[in-house]
This record gives sequence, C-alpha cells and structure tokens, in this order.
Amino acid sequence: MKKRMIWMSAIMIIVLMSLNVSLFAQTKYSLAPSPELKVEGGSTLHDWHMTSNTAKGEGMFEMEGSQFKGIKSLTVTLVAETLKSGTKGLDNNAYKALQTTKHKEIKFTLKEITGSGNNYQAKGDFTIAGVTKPASFPVKLVQNGNKLTFDGSFATKLTYFSVDPPTALMGTVKTKDEITISFKTTFQPTN
Repeated sequence: MKKRMIWMSAIMIIVLMSLNVSLFAQTKYSLAPSPELKVEGGSTLHDWHMTSNTAKGEGMFEMEGSQFKGIKSLTVTLVAETLKSGTKGLDNNAYKALQTTKHKEIKFTLKEITGSGNNYQAKGDFTIAGVTKPASFPVKLVQNGNKLTFDGSFATKLTYFSVDPPTALMGTVKTKDEITISFKTTFQPTN
C-alpha cells in the first residue's frame, strides 16, 4: 500500500510537470515590415536624426496561450546605410564614421528581458561599426492579438563603440558624442 502511494505520487508529479512545460510554448516570431528605427544626436550647428524602416529580425518567444511571457532569443539586424537623414553630406559623414564599407550591419542580440505587463527591461549586445558592447534599456510592450510591438530607446555615446564623432567644414562643425538609438518594432508569428 505504501509503495503504491509512492508510485502514484511520482506519476502525479511527472504528469503535473509535463502539463506545466506544455503551458509555455516557444513560438518563432519575425520582424514585421516597416519597423521604426532612429538614431538621434546633435552637433555644434544643429540637432540631427537618421531613420530606417528596413531591418530583419527573428526570435523565439515564450507564450502562454496567446499571452506574451518572455523571449528565449531575439536578434535584429539593420544595414547601416539604410539610415537616412535627408541630407547627403550628413549621411556620408555618418557612413564614414561607422566604417560601413567594412561593417555593413548594425545588430542587436537580446540576452535577457525582465518585467511584466507592458513594462520590461531589455539587456543585450549592440554591434556598431564592428564593436560589440552590452546595453540595458527600458521597453514598452503592446500586444494586439498575436502581434507584439516593442517601443524603447537606448542612450549611449559614439565613443562607447569606438566611433570618432564626425566633423564637417574643416572641423568647424563637430558631432556631439551622445546619441540615442530608438525603435518601435512589431513582431509576428512566423508562418
């Protein structure tokens, strides 16, 4: 009788553990078209920004039913020369500083996301101009059906990525070291 109770308890534990594992399904997600990606900064002459609506991204998201519970892995890659300011001279100076002939992509790889509801903290690695550095920043999440939109920004410095702030007009116009990388990206299940 005692052995039977032990076996029954062991079987119940195994059944409960398998149910718990199946509740958190991992689903492959990809970046939806037209993400909003922006780099903002300033100079001795004026503030500036460069935007791109072109990137690739994919990840394994943890879902409980249709509710977001976390991210197992995530990578977003942007071709650096898709960033545009609307001013050809500014773009060319930025591409030269980023060494886009050698380092064509800007990449973010998520290492960890914590939080709940709509407020999260993302930690990962940015690779800019061939230099990879850790980053931590707040992220807002809005879920609309099975689509997940992440909105956030990361304040940093060009020199953090070993990028010399560009100059123009024989050094009379100098780019400030401080920049902000911001994004609004939507991910959807991969079919």
